[in-house]
Amino acid sequence: MARPTADLARSENGSGHNSDPGRYKPLILWTIGMTALAGILLWAAYLVRDVLLLLYISGLLAVGFSPIVRLIERQQLLPIGSQRFPRWLAILILYLAILGTFGLVVALVTPPLVDQAQQLWSVKDEMFEKVQQFLIAKGLLREHFTFQQAVEAAPGASGSQAIGRTIFSAVVGVAGGILGLLTILILTFYLLVEAGTLRRFLLQLFPAGKRARVDAAARDITAKISAWLGGQLFLAGIIGTTSAVGLWLLGIPFFYVLALISGIGELIPIVGPVLAAIPAVAVAGTVSLKKVLLVVIFFVVQQQIENHVLVPKVMSRQVGVSAVTVITALLIGGKLLGIPGAILAVPTAAILQVLFTEWMGKRE
Repeated sequence: MARPTADLARSENGSGHNSDPGRYKPLILWTIGMTALAGILLWAAYLVRDVLLLLYISGLLAVGFSPIVRLIERQQLLPIGSQRFPRWLAILILYLAILGTFGLVVALVTPPLVDQAQQLWSVKDEMFEKVQQFLIAKGLLREHFTFQQAVEAAPGASGSQAIGRTIFSAVVGVAGGILGLLTILILTFYLLVEAGTLRRFLLQLFPAGKRARVDAAARDITAKISAWLGGQLFLAGIIGTTSAVGLWLLGIPFFYVLALISGIGELIPIVGPVLAAIPAVAVAGTVSLKKVLLVVIFFVVQQQIENHVLVPKVMSRQVGVSAVTVITALLIGGKLLGIPGAILAVPTAAILQVLFTEWMGKRE
């Protein structure tokens, strides 16, 4: 009778194939629960993706502006004495400098643009007729249209209601953009004010032995993002300068204002350079059709050089990210999120590079 007892013991203490399956039930339930929780969190993040994008942009700006804010903080309020600028005042000074520069640009740009727009509108029929005659002479157009007929035949221009909806959508889009910009500025302000507290809180999330390494990585990320902002301003300066020289050589009126618009447009990837070229083309249209063609060719060549040479080289030198990584990040960011993705592509790639380097160093 001892043999069956021994066989039973071996079956209970053996390889585990006949063990009680109930012992895995808590693990299975935990896995299912964590998977469901992860799915809920991802879905919630998708629903508030616009808010998360605003927070991410604000965080990047706060990190990028922090060295400038610290530099202003170190300045003494009086030539004698040791009192320095409060942090909130340093941030406010930075904001006033940015807004003041923007206001000055608008004040310089608006009057000549309005004047040129009025001149262009006054000769629109004559220019339209010249273009139409050219197309008919080349066999590209068979029928003759007036400017009014062309406007009425344009897609989306059928009826006053359609035009009204288009105008309303444009107004809503502009208002939403202004509101988003104000939200980013406010969030960036508070993130800069609370930067020290947030930094200490995040460091507390890591074990004491790893906090020094995490802090070093955070400083590296700050340096890279600040360098990215500097690189953007440097590129804007290059585009503005080359635009001024090129438009001056082409004999385009108000070339200095148009070059300033080009420099600002460079700060907005993808559509910024296109939108910045429209005023220059419009101004060239008040001179001659030949000037329009030359200006278009100039901006196309300039953007090809900027996209494939200047951006990779400048960002590689400033941020420390390879040219291949810059181009790849711009393509992926633009595909995923459009204009915001293209704007955030390079700093995001720089952050991922720092994190990957730290992870590889930890493994080694």
